[in-house]
Amino acid sequence: MMLLLRGVTMVYTNGSPVNTGFTDNADLFGWFGIGRPLGIPTPVWIMGLVFLAAWYMLHHTRLGRYIYALGGNEAATRLSGISVNKVKVIVYSLCGLLASLAGIIEVARLSSAQPTAGTGYELDAIAAVVLGGTSLAGGKGRIVGTLIGALILGFLNNGLNLLGVSSYYQMIVKAVVILLAVLVDNKKQ
Repeated sequence: MMLLLRGVTMVYTNGSPVNTGFTDNADLFGWFGIGRPLGIPTPVWIMGLVFLAAWYMLHHTRLGRYIYALGGNEAATRLSGISVNKVKVIVYSLCGLLASLAGIIEVARLSSAQPTAGTGYELDAIAAVVLGGTSLAGGKGRIVGTLIGALILGFLNNGLNLLGVSSYYQMIVKAVVILLAVLVDNKKQ
């Protein structure tokens, strides 16, 4: 499905960036990308709010308990009377909502929409989760760990860029880091 939608996007845009029509980003839309309330970038504020909402949802709501149960053992979750399909629909809907929020922030920041934007971010997302200590086997993980994993990956990307490391080598370094995190996760199992 992902490849299908990427293909449709490339056909629709003819592979060219789409200009938003905003030239100075001085309006509310541009504020989402480059605003700095209290000297902190707006995307950082948004990330903090999303983090707090997700943390609260996972630790203080029935849905959060259902998500952990589903990740631990889908069959047992189903047998306990929880509507597994309903939980999955909610989780995938939340993922879509957050992906669209990230897209809005990126378009607001760049004043244009790149049809290839986000390509390869899927692996970065999985890497951040694994680096944060979430088990690939499911049922175990913490959102704080995921945030730390994302920060580690961000520092790694930024550091390699500042050192002038070729993007080809950066992919290799990221792959090694992910592989090490997976090996550590497997040792814990």
